[in-house]
Amino acid sequence: MVMSPEVQYLTIHGHRRAFVKMGQGPAVLLLHGLGCDHTTWLPVIRALARRYTVIAPDLLGHGRSAKPRADYSVGGYANGMRDLLTVLGVDKVTVVGHSLGGGVAMQFGYQFPERTERMILVAPGGLGPEVSPAIRAITLPGSGHALSVLTLPGVRHLGRAGLRTLAASGLSKARDLDEVAEILESFKDPQARAAIRHVVRAVVDWRGQVVTMVDRAYLTQAMPMLVIWGAQDSVIPVRHAGVAAQIAPGATVEVIRNAGHFPHKDHPQRFVKIVNDFIRTTEPAAYHRGRWRNLLKNGKQTPLPAAVASLQAEDIA
Repeated sequence: MVMSPEVQYLTIHGHRRAFVKMGQGPAVLLLHGLGCDHTTWLPVIRALARRYTVIAPDLLGHGRSAKPRADYSVGGYANGMRDLLTVLGVDKVTVVGHSLGGGVAMQFGYQFPERTERMILVAPGGLGPEVSPAIRAITLPGSGHALSVLTLPGVRHLGRAGLRTLAASGLSKARDLDEVAEILESFKDPQARAAIRHVVRAVVDWRGQVVTMVDRAYLTQAMPMLVIWGAQDSVIPVRHAGVAAQIAPGATVEVIRNAGHFPHKDHPQRFVKIVNDFIRTTEPAAYHRGRWRNLLKNGKQTPLPAAVASLQAEDIA
């Protein structure tokens, strides 16, 4: 049996931060999605650690990290990652973000370009408004009470069993439900539920995602970017990968067939190969203040491409 990496702890700004750190070499920062924690990366951490120093934190409000009443915006998370890396003595990273973590990764690259060598986005938020109705529902009045009922012992156990049964059915729309079952289990902690509501309301309203990188996509001219998506993603539609391809023409886009919202768990070997090849074949971004200033002065907001709505996974691939 393969042992899980040791979880370490640091207290920063009075809040405990849990993280895993493994390997040697260039630093790679792995940022998990909403309601998850560092364990979402367990299928790929050891393989990546053969070449890199891998740092996989539990974001504030998640996993074993503290769950205070705090700033749960993507900007606040980016600041927290800068502070964690600073305490660990890590100056520059290739930042890898999944789902919510993808939004944090984009924000990190935007706020701290001098510390970002590459950006790898895995089914990220921030490329379009569409998102799962279940996530939108968390923004509605009364969602806190509904979550507390759903996480009562008997209800929670039945819900998990039902979700796992659907996930095992083979239906493409249900393939991510086993992960949803694990997230539901984490909501039994009232502090975790409160933190998740704060996180969701910072990035989503009843109409969908409100935080976007589309208006700053021109900045990717100065930074290598890879986008990875599962063709059967039922949380954030794969057509958002088409948005990435159009607003950041220099980006590499990989759509993994027979994968859902968690391609790093559905096909870990394929995922690691894609990441290794991308890092091996790209030069790390070299921050130059004059170039960054010129990009900011001359950059223009990129409109969301109208044709993207009709794109399918096959078209993007």
